[in-house]
Amino acid sequence: MSDTNPVPLIIVSSAREPVETLNSLLRRQGVAAHCTWIPAVADLPDALEQINPEMLLCVAADDADLSRVAQVRDARAQEIPLLVIRGAISEPQIAADMARGARDTVTLENLPRAHAVIARELKAYRIERALRDTLHSAQEYRSQLETVMTRSNDAIAQVQEGILVDANQSWLDLIGAPDAQTVVGQPVMDFFEDGTHVALKGALVACLQGRWSDRSLHTRLLTADGSSLELELVLTQGQHDGDPSVRLMVPSQQRKAEDMATDLADAVKRNPRSGLPYRVPLLEAMQKRLAQPIQAGSRFLVYIRPDHFARVESEVGVFRSEDVLAGLSALVRAQLAPADLLGHFGGASLMALIERGNARDAELWAERLLDKIRRHEMNIGERPLKITACMGLAVVPSAEGKLEATISEALDAVRRGRGRGGDQLCSIARTDADARVQAYDAVWVKHLKAALADNRFRLVQQPVASLAGGGGAMFDMLVRMLDRSGKEVLPSEFMPAAERNDLVSLIDRWVIMAAAKFAARTKPGCLFVRISRASVLDASLVPWLRVQLGTLGLEPRRLCIEVTEEVAARHPTETRAQARAFKDLGLRFALEHFGIGIDPLSLLDTLPLDFVKIDGSLMQGLTGDELLQSKVGSLIDAARGREIETIAERVEDANTMAVLWQLGVQHLQGFLIQAPEEVTISTSETQTVPVLRGNQTPSTLRQ
Repeated sequence: MSDTNPVPLIIVSSAREPVETLNSLLRRQGVAAHCTWIPAVADLPDALEQINPEMLLCVAADDADLSRVAQVRDARAQEIPLLVIRGAISEPQIAADMARGARDTVTLENLPRAHAVIARELKAYRIERALRDTLHSAQEYRSQLETVMTRSNDAIAQVQEGILVDANQSWLDLIGAPDAQTVVGQPVMDFFEDGTHVALKGALVACLQGRWSDRSLHTRLLTADGSSLELELVLTQGQHDGDPSVRLMVPSQQRKAEDMATDLADAVKRNPRSGLPYRVPLLEAMQKRLAQPIQAGSRFLVYIRPDHFARVESEVGVFRSEDVLAGLSALVRAQLAPADLLGHFGGASLMALIERGNARDAELWAERLLDKIRRHEMNIGERPLKITACMGLAVVPSAEGKLEATISEALDAVRRGRGRGGDQLCSIARTDADARVQAYDAVWVKHLKAALADNRFRLVQQPVASLAGGGGAMFDMLVRMLDRSGKEVLPSEFMPAAERNDLVSLIDRWVIMAAAKFAARTKPGCLFVRISRASVLDASLVPWLRVQLGTLGLEPRRLCIEVTEEVAARHPTETRAQARAFKDLGLRFALEHFGIGIDPLSLLDTLPLDFVKIDGSLMQGLTGDELLQSKVGSLIDAARGREIETIAERVEDANTMAVLWQLGVQHLQGFLIQAPEEVTISTSETQTVPVLRGNQTPSTLRQ
């Protein structure tokens, strides 16, 4: 059962020991299992919705426990296999559990059998899931094939159970048939000379069975006027209406028969004008990407639909409209990062999977792209043409298997934009009032309170590299949460819920203290520690910080507190007061995500800044965008003119670094330099943070 992808499992158990035993068992067998412990059945519905597991295990104290778990499973995720774990088992017990909805029953006293049963059920589940996906995509495959057949100069026919079930115009022209109705439904052998029937039948059977080694068959085709044509017939496996078929292809004179099958397969997968994949291969690539760990920030799905495209087609013609789509595809592709995915979703629509730091980063990128689309002038034939588009932006949940729901959200967002007249960005990245978000928060609040109580937070550091050298090592300090199984959880997953439920200030204080103690021991040049809006508005933060710093023996300049430009712009008075208080303590102060607001330069004169971090979204497409280079250059010049050091965020390639060097930026941060890595902090250097209830202030924070 070895698998490189993480296997999400939910274990319902009143005790933690079985969870740890199962997790250890699977990892020893080479399975990267993510075991989520649910102590109470009441929490299972939310967990099923948020985690999307591949298996549900129930440590049954009694039969009633199993019945309740099975009822929740059947109501929420009937396809998920359910296994029962008992102290001792017997054949009658296994039969009784299976009658209640379980696939099998195992005991941890027999670990080899437990592993074998889990492996068997996971394999069966994945096969069933793959079958569902295949059936779902069959219709789309059919649509794409019809397009290929219609536009191809090669003669193509489809055969199913010896009957010709489809043929393109080139095939009809080849045999001299007036229309498709005259040939569809006829035995395929009726179109070939008798002497070729044996060979053709054998080739058809071998092709269906995957044993067709020769890619072409020499045969003679009968035409409508009674004559025959000697030709090379190419046979490949295909589908028709979801069932297996054989495609018969007669290449045009301009093409070689040995290249036909390869070219057709590629045509089905990729648009020849844009070079982008069609829907099915695009979704396959996205599913593979979602199974991989996210590098930084969050993933977003972007659905792009040109406005009034039917009118464009009528104005420039069907063939010229393909040039319009190719131009749009090239424009979008130029704005993507190397790791982003882009393809055709159907008709004139495009879909992309991108990774950005947060929802605001993604929205800013999308807004710039929409602006480029509306300003871009295409030369279609002899006439200039401008178009607009609607764009839907949706957050992709971290759990694997949520792609279909996210696509629906992105499509709904575009529909809203079209209803408003087009040329719109509609984002559903922030849906606080949505019932789904409320259910999501209910689960995360429990996890966050438990993690705070159990001290399950960790710091990771990402270097901030100086282009001039010297000045001491600088690092951006980032926080990670560990779930109960020890798996690392990114802030993009838990911070939104923390902010919405008044827990983020507690996390801020944990990060500040952990970073301060780490700095006191390692003595770096500077550690950057971000605080939230809640901490900016918290009048007790500075008095608490003054007491904590007094006990550490830390040089305050080794810490730099940073806030986002958005928070500073929305709360200028509070930000200015906190920043001056930080400076009075000897700390440094920075503004991150700088340059994306309405008037970023005004903040340079009102805040006592040591650094500004130029937002990473401005690095996307920087190398090929002169206007963007001018904007970034003006931000750098304005900061340096005030003796404020500049840091470019999320620099991912050497070309971008070269441009930033020319523009005069002083420091770089991003995956080009180094990915975040965990810092080593002893237990004594961290603290357990009590969970606040109502307006209480925990004693450890009441300073």
